[in-house]
Amino acid sequence: MAAGVVAACLCAPVGCWVVLRGNVFLGDAMTHGMLPGVALSALLGFDVLVGGFVAAVAMAVGVAAIGRSSKLSSDTSIGLLLVGMLALGVVIVSRSQSFAVDLTGFLFGDVLAVQTADLVTLGVALIVTLSAVVVGHRAFVAVTFDARKAATLGLRPDIAVPTLTVLVAIAMVASFHVVGTLLVLGLLIAPPATALLWVRSIPRVMTVSAVLGSLAVYVGLLISWHADTAGGATIAGVAVLMFFASTVARRIVAKWKPAVRSMGSVAASVCLVTACSGGAAPPAAPSAEGPGDEVVVEGARELDGPLTRLVLVDPGSGATAVYDAVDETETPIGEFGPVAAVGGDGRFAYLATGDRTTIVDAGAWTFDHGDHYHYFATDPAVVGTLDGAVASVSANNSAAAIETTGGAVDVLDRDRLGEGAIDAAAVTVDGDVTAAAPLGGRAVTVDSAGRVRAADDGAPVDVDAECPGATWAMATRRAAVFGCASGALRLTDGGATPTATAIPFPPDAPTPRPAAMSHRDRADVFAGIAAGQVWVLDSRQQKWVLIPAPDAVATNTAGDGTVLVLHRDGTLAALDVATGTETARIPLLDNVSTHGPTPVIEIDSDRAYVNNAAERELYEIDYADGLRIARTLRTQVSPGLMVTER
Repeated sequence: MAAGVVAACLCAPVGCWVVLRGNVFLGDAMTHGMLPGVALSALLGFDVLVGGFVAAVAMAVGVAAIGRSSKLSSDTSIGLLLVGMLALGVVIVSRSQSFAVDLTGFLFGDVLAVQTADLVTLGVALIVTLSAVVVGHRAFVAVTFDARKAATLGLRPDIAVPTLTVLVAIAMVASFHVVGTLLVLGLLIAPPATALLWVRSIPRVMTVSAVLGSLAVYVGLLISWHADTAGGATIAGVAVLMFFASTVARRIVAKWKPAVRSMGSVAASVCLVTACSGGAAPPAAPSAEGPGDEVVVEGARELDGPLTRLVLVDPGSGATAVYDAVDETETPIGEFGPVAAVGGDGRFAYLATGDRTTIVDAGAWTFDHGDHYHYFATDPAVVGTLDGAVASVSANNSAAAIETTGGAVDVLDRDRLGEGAIDAAAVTVDGDVTAAAPLGGRAVTVDSAGRVRAADDGAPVDVDAECPGATWAMATRRAAVFGCASGALRLTDGGATPTATAIPFPPDAPTPRPAAMSHRDRADVFAGIAAGQVWVLDSRQQKWVLIPAPDAVATNTAGDGTVLVLHRDGTLAALDVATGTETARIPLLDNVSTHGPTPVIEIDSDRAYVNNAAERELYEIDYADGLRIARTLRTQVSPGLMVTER
């Protein structure tokens, strides 16, 4: 009983991280991977605990190494090593018939034969594990839910992840005498999974897991005594049965909650009607079920959170690479000759290579599901080329509108682009077009006369709006926005014809006006530079704000009320849009040269990236924390041009 309770308390905190990180299959493989280490130690006369620990860690290291060095999925590499290690263990055991009884105890445990030395081992392992969990709590939380944020906060995911692996190995090796290697996963997984049905905070999950695990030990031993069954197997079985019982109970509670609320509402209504004679009860709020949540992309893996990748281009040689900001790895793509410009659409980068556009798939993108997002990743690759050099790009979930320097516009199906089909037009755009942006399943275009039209599979329809002198076009989550000589034009999907809203410049706005704007992908707030001012447009609020910045060379905004500005002297500043005041400024680059491409500010959900081609560096800026430089990333390609895809 004592050994079982200590083992349950040992497995609870470790199992919590295994479940939250989705490493259950890896944990299963590590339990099997212990067998050759234990068998070899017994053959050579060493401590079996040491052999099991080394083998379990070797299993985890092997899985990580194969996952990084091949195109195999993690499940495939785990499966291969699991079978290989288990086979090796059985081969070693088969060399000595005397291992038969020991092997049974190793696989299934013998809780009734626990010795004082086993209790001491469990106690030491518990103390080590609890100490590591307390000391490393912040790092473990960060690396579980956002590995990049862990790195930018200085929490060393390169140490936290191996530490978690070692803790899993310690829990397995110390506990296998109680329930055996095949059943130790029951104590590691079942109690935390059960606890997660009822509580949400990590400390509570660990505490409840320890209580549930101890209860499973007590009930399992009780059943084992009266039913004459194997102690370790019965304990593991009870732990799993507790999970299924809790699942059923949770569903019953969830099913009865609306009924209880309904009864409460009825009672309240009766009281209201009784108290207020002649008063009418308020109507019930309508309920509706949302659409299905499943989004499947063939050949891609779905992630738990966004993955930021930066496409880096040396404008002189055209050397191109994709930099993974989470893993800090750089994948060479190719060398395409001089590149004049690059545009991005949230997944694909479009390189102006001579009189053609080379399309590169960064392999990371976000699918907007309306009220939430899905995140996907695949391997970076070259998709192909398109006639004409890209001048601007705007995109939504389904389509990308690419305007070339010759004035032609191609609207491409982004799903088909992911399959390597560049000739698959989502919408055909013909005629005199100066700007275009996707809106839902159609494309909105502006011609040289300022006429606005919406095109889909049928004939184009005229929109009751004008946009003279259109210079830029961008897509947000629910709108298409155009820059016009008179201001901006915002179009939303209004049925047969899009609804247009004009956003004129302020009456005293100077000239010239911005010829290009920047924003976080799909965001509604834009920023540009012209006439010594930073021009900020909130397209949803239909408002322009101008902030003096005579020496600004680059700008961008995350749409949170702050605009970032890179100045000619190489300093980066944060400006409050509402007041126009500077809230932070840091030195970042040497004086920005007037020759060659100007550095850019790329924005994702919580970080900004600024490129420094001369030093072959990228600066990751936490713009919500006083422009703190979270990381300085070294690159192989000189990043003269850069776009962010996520």
